[in-house]
Amino acid sequence: MKKITLYFMCMIYAFSFSQDIELETFATGFSSPVNVKHAGDDRLFVVERAGIIKILNANGSTNSTAFLNIDPLVINNGGEQGLLAMAFHPNYASNGFFYVNYINNSGDTVISRFTRSTADTADSGSELILMTISQPFGNHNGGDMHFGPNDGYLYISTGDGGSGGDPGNRAQNLGVLLGKMLRIDVDGTSNGNYGIPVDNPFVSNTAALDEIWAYGLRNPWKFSFDRNNGDMWIADVGQSNREEIDRVLASSSGGENYGWKCYEGNSVFDTAGCPPMNTLTFPVAEYAYGGSPFKCSITGGYRYRGTQQSSLDGLYFFADYCSDQIGVVRETSPDVFQLTFEDQFNGGFSAFAEDINGELYVVGLVSGTISRITDANLSIDDESFKSVKMYPNPSDSVLNFDATGTSIQINTITFYNILGKTIKTVTGFTDQSISISTKNMANGIYLVEISDINGNKDTRKLVVN
Repeated sequence: MKKITLYFMCMIYAFSFSQDIELETFATGFSSPVNVKHAGDDRLFVVERAGIIKILNANGSTNSTAFLNIDPLVINNGGEQGLLAMAFHPNYASNGFFYVNYINNSGDTVISRFTRSTADTADSGSELILMTISQPFGNHNGGDMHFGPNDGYLYISTGDGGSGGDPGNRAQNLGVLLGKMLRIDVDGTSNGNYGIPVDNPFVSNTAALDEIWAYGLRNPWKFSFDRNNGDMWIADVGQSNREEIDRVLASSSGGENYGWKCYEGNSVFDTAGCPPMNTLTFPVAEYAYGGSPFKCSITGGYRYRGTQQSSLDGLYFFADYCSDQIGVVRETSPDVFQLTFEDQFNGGFSAFAEDINGELYVVGLVSGTISRITDANLSIDDESFKSVKMYPNPSDSVLNFDATGTSIQINTITFYNILGKTIKTVTGFTDQSISISTKNMANGIYLVEISDINGNKDTRKLVVN
């Protein structure tokens, strides 16, 4: 018996694959949320820019009492300042430690540790400052933090210090912590309130700061780790030409130079005094600044590794803050990636979130809404043509097309191979439910175009093996 697997897709540009997604509202009422993390249980912790962290429960309710309120410590002039991120210690369940990244009232970055006091509250007086980084300008603060899944060290992304064009060339300067990915040992004390991992790439370089893991970044305000393999994905906001996505293999020993301000994405920006091009690490995906709708600032996300949306597996989700578009990067073959924008919504997306089960959420800075990302395929929920179901019959090599319960009448089914060549066309229907044999179709990937009697069309991917 042949195995038939179905995927939903839209037909764009000679059958390049796309994904139809929906945002399912999970919780509302947040004030400028910028970061969401889980603590190893089914709750989400929502970071608000003003300096407040709230607990979002698995049923979508929000605790009335804040988990942490450090508003007096945090500058809150809007823009790119404020409380930016948090990360839970790998042993949070036993030690109660978590870490925050905020801009203080002097305009500088502070990385500090707080301690849980009860299951639902933290002690706002327990702050232990690990480091303070001087910021020359009010923008490009970076700000995300994650513990490495394979090494337990804290990774911190920093921007180049702001203004435009990195006027201090800080991203390329190993003597400053700006424009970098940092890596520290929060359980160590060799550098005050933290330690330096002995295998950090520049510990033997007297001209470099020991905390630096990688450099040449402009404003990587969101990054994440792939929970399946430990790869790091960095979304780096561009200047006025390219927005880029970098992937760092879990096997990396660090030391990568991502090229800013020598290059913006794959495009030359200012190569004066820059190292050879072949020593730089270039993005696995990028897109152009500008256009219509206007794009200007990438918000990085996660590679989907949950279990509820199997058709999304392995897709890296991101958004553009200005256009409100959500896109994905898919690996079309080993180490070959394709970037596509999927859908446009509303909300001003500032972050993505991953819950304990690997399900993904997107965070609306402007709307104050946390929404769950779902696959929109194969559901009969309205009168649109997308409400047609296509599924394999238990008998061998038969597909059922079912629009029962809608006003849709299916007219034509056309099968194409992956190159767009017509394999089979079956027409003349005026029914809501039909069956078509695929018995003589060879194993492979096909595109199935469904048309109704009014000429509406939709396309789905069919895998036969």
